[in-house]
Amino acid sequence: MTTDSAAELSWFKSTYSGAEGGDCIEVAACPGTIHVRDSKVTAGPTLRVASEGWAAFVEFAARG
Repeated sequence: MTTDSAAELSWFKSTYSGAEGGDCIEVAACPGTIHVRDSKVTAGPTLRVASEGWAAFVEFAARG
């Protein structure tokens, strides 16, 4: 899917976020791009990151 419309994306929240809400982000993947948004403000702005940049970020975060 290639879209700029946040409403058309399939958003996923971390399983670590729990049911209470709080500070959390959601991500949606499209070919070549990862979209990131605040889970409490779903109609707000989104950040778009190239897939390669997102993969590098996740790898860095996993190293602790």
